[in-house]
Amino acid sequence: MREELFEKFEEVFGDSRDAALYFSPGRVNLIGEHTDYNGGHVFPCALNIGTYAVARKNSQNKMNLYSMNFASMGVVSVSASEFVYKKEDDWCNYPKGVMWAFQQEGYPIASGLDILYFGNIPNGSGLSSSASLEVLTGVILKDCFGHDVDMVKISLLAQKAENQFNGVNCGIMDQFAVAMGKKDHAIFLDTADLSYTYAPIRLDHAKIVIASSNKKRGLADSKYNERRSQCETALAQIQKVKPVKNLGELTEKEFEEVKDAISDPVNIRRARHAVYENQRTIRAVQALQQGDIALFGKLMNESHVSLRDDYEVTGVELDTLVEAAWEQEGVIGSRMTGAGFGGCTVSIVEDDAIDSFIEQVGKKYQERIGYKADFYVVEIGDGARKLDTCEGGN
Repeated sequence: MREELFEKFEEVFGDSRDAALYFSPGRVNLIGEHTDYNGGHVFPCALNIGTYAVARKNSQNKMNLYSMNFASMGVVSVSASEFVYKKEDDWCNYPKGVMWAFQQEGYPIASGLDILYFGNIPNGSGLSSSASLEVLTGVILKDCFGHDVDMVKISLLAQKAENQFNGVNCGIMDQFAVAMGKKDHAIFLDTADLSYTYAPIRLDHAKIVIASSNKKRGLADSKYNERRSQCETALAQIQKVKPVKNLGELTEKEFEEVKDAISDPVNIRRARHAVYENQRTIRAVQALQQGDIALFGKLMNESHVSLRDDYEVTGVELDTLVEAAWEQEGVIGSRMTGAGFGGCTVSIVEDDAIDSFIEQVGKKYQERIGYKADFYVVEIGDGARKLDTCEGGN
């Protein structure tokens, strides 16, 4: 991988002697979906697949950006002094947004850069290819220009780029997980105050299997922002009867006591998911810490039902994958992961059942949906970093 990337860099940009190699993972959220912008808990982990970059400074005062995944676009060049969102720049708006955010926060872009990107995360799959690209760009800017920013700050700058530059009103989870990942651990993150602990993932005789529906979905064009707005409306009405900062502060019992303050029955269901999912996530991490992987899997299943019925973000593709998974022997738990409306499911599957799981779930999916799903047996890896040797998924 390393040699291929540097060879391609030389082909596109010329001499690579001053260039460095970087890697940023994708992420999967094991449980705790659509809670991160509601002040709740999430439980993501970084993956050993992600986005690579080869980068170096140039003397042109231009950001010259090239992706091996979008080779037909060629090199996109933008001024290093002014970053403006342009629809025609497509994927480049993600790194541009991070450069803009760095400048906004007082971290100067002192020169141009030549950057070659390559990702082995399925594009649009819900494994955070955009957050991976954003955090990766932040690591490059920190390294090339010597900025005094830690990984938490980089994740916040990447989130700002997604929110304010690219117009996706996402929470902090994706960028935080990509930046702060730790091998063989998931991150139990309280999104209300960014306090977090690492929890070891010990899946004896089982593995994480991700199924990509191959239904592409653009967050900015989906109902993601609508769901967030519905939760904000519900919260504002609850706050008239109970002093809370966010939905994540409520227990199930407290929510049931105040839910009638919400005028719209649809918004009651949206808020109920946010509250119950947060409590599920807390219980799931406790179960994992106690070695009760069966309970963890049961809570994963309950999470999907809530996302399907109360939050309505699954759709026929994700429901087909999950329901087929539930029917298979050796499946401990399965649910949609990510924003929904397409993307992926995450399942915990016993080792000796993985081959039949992929075959049977894949068969049922293609019969019902009409095209194939892709499956990835993944490992939990470290967060974004500069590489001196070839790592991250090889």
